[in-house]
Amino acid sequence: MAARHHLIDRAPPAVWKILEDERLYGTWVVGTSEFRREQGDWPELGSSITYSVRLGPKEFTGRTVVRRIERPRTLEAEAGPLGPARIALDIRPWGDKTLVTVDEHPLRGVGGTLHNVLLDSLIQIRHRTMLARLARLTERRTPAETSEGAPGDRRRNSGG
Repeated sequence: MAARHHLIDRAPPAVWKILEDERLYGTWVVGTSEFRREQGDWPELGSSITYSVRLGPKEFTGRTVVRRIERPRTLEAEAGPLGPARIALDIRPWGDKTLVTVDEHPLRGVGGTLHNVLLDSLIQIRHRTMLARLARLTERRTPAETSEGAPGDRRRNSGG
C-alpha cells in the first residue's frame, strides 16, 4: 500500500472543484492522456472515464470508475491499466489549507501479482508528482483567501 500526503494552499472546496472537473483529470493525474467520459457524470458514484497510458513503446487503455464519494471529504476510484487498483483521496481542512492524502494499492491483475516494495516506491514517486500537480492547478485556478475571507484582499488590519 502506498500512501502520500500534500498540503494545498487553498480550502477544500477549491480542491473539490478541480477533482470534479473531468477535463482537468489528465492535467494532474500522472501518466494519463487522451481521456474521455465513458459513463455517468463525473465524479458521481459509478461514473467512469477512460484514458491512455504509455509505458515505453506500449500504450494501454485505462479506466477509472468512482466507487465511493462523500463530498467534500472522500473520493475513491478503481483504476489501472495493469489491473484494478483502489485509489482513495482523503480531503481534510487544515487551518485555511487542505491536507490531501492519496492511498493506492493494486487489487488484482498484473499490478496485484507484482505488488511489492519496489512497486510501492514507484507509486510513491508518482503520487508525489500527482499531488504537486493537483496543488499547482488548484492554487493557480483559485484566488487565495485572506484572513478576512475576501479573495485577493491583501489589506492588513491596522488595529485602530
